[in-house]
Amino acid sequence: MKRIDPAALSPFLAIATHRSFRKAAVELRVSPSALSHALNGIEERLGVRLVNRTTRSVALTEAGERLFERIRPAFRDINDAIEDLNSFRGQPMGTLRINAALQSAQLALMPIVTRFLRAYPDVRVDLVVEDALTDIVAAGFDAGVRLGESLEADMLAVPIVPRIRSAVVGSPEYFERHARPKTPQDLRTLPCIRYRFLSGAFYRWEFERGTEEVSIEVDGPLSVTEQNLMVDAALEGVGLAYVFEPRVTELIAQGRLVRVLEDWCPAYPGFFLYYPSRRQLPAALRAFVDFARAPAPGRAG
Repeated sequence: MKRIDPAALSPFLAIATHRSFRKAAVELRVSPSALSHALNGIEERLGVRLVNRTTRSVALTEAGERLFERIRPAFRDINDAIEDLNSFRGQPMGTLRINAALQSAQLALMPIVTRFLRAYPDVRVDLVVEDALTDIVAAGFDAGVRLGESLEADMLAVPIVPRIRSAVVGSPEYFERHARPKTPQDLRTLPCIRYRFLSGAFYRWEFERGTEEVSIEVDGPLSVTEQNLMVDAALEGVGLAYVFEPRVTELIAQGRLVRVLEDWCPAYPGFFLYYPSRRQLPAALRAFVDFARAPAPGRAG
C-alpha cells in the first residue's frame, strides 16, 4: 500500500457521506467524472476497493464502511477547529446545512432562517427539504427540524414552535351534504382526505380528550402527500382534512372552512431544531441555535 495524505481522502468522505457521486461532486465543486477518477486513485493507493457503484446506486464495501467510520470523526474535529476561528472574526461565516420536513420548514423554520440571514450576512444556509427521516450526522447536516415526537434521544433540541395543535376542517358546502362529526368514531362514515406517507402507509388521525386517546383510519375519495393540497381539497368540499392548525386559522376566521372535533385536538410538542452533541459547535451553528432560542420580534419569550 502506498502512503496517502489524509487530506486526499476528502473525495471518498464526500461520496461516503452522500452515497451519491453527483451530490458529492456538487459539494466539492468538481465534475462527477473527476470525482470518480479521484476515488480510483485513492483505491489504487490503498490497494482495496472502498465503493461499489452501479448506474443506479452507490454503496460502501466493508473496507469502505470501516474507513468511513474511522475518518469521519477526525475530519469533523478538523472542520470544527477551523470553524472555531470564526470566534476571532466579527461575524460567523460559512455554510449551515439543515434538513427539515416540508411542514416544519414552512411553518417553523423559514421565518427564523430569513431573519437569521439578515442578521448574519456572511453565513449561507443550505436547506434540504425531505419528509423521510434522515440521519443528519451520516448525511453531513449540521442540524435538522422535526416534530418533538420524531427526535432521536441522543440529539440536543431547541423548541422553535413549542406547542402545536391539529385541526379537522371542512367547507360550509361539505356540511350542507354531511352531518358534523360529534366524536372521532363518526369519521369512519364520512368522506375524508387521506394523508399518505412516502412509504405508502396512510396516516391514522390521532385524537385525545382527557385520558382517552383514539386513532382513526379514515377513508375518502382523495389521498395526498402534502398538507397544502389537503387544505385546497377541503376548500373545494372534497372531504374533511386533518392538518396543522396554523395552516387553516385564517380560513376558519374567514368562514371558508369550518372546524369540528376541536375538543379532541389538544396541543402537543411542536417543532424542534435538533443537532448532535459535539465538543465544539461550528460558529455558524452556535449562532443559529442562539438565534432560534431568542423570541421573534413581537412574540413573547
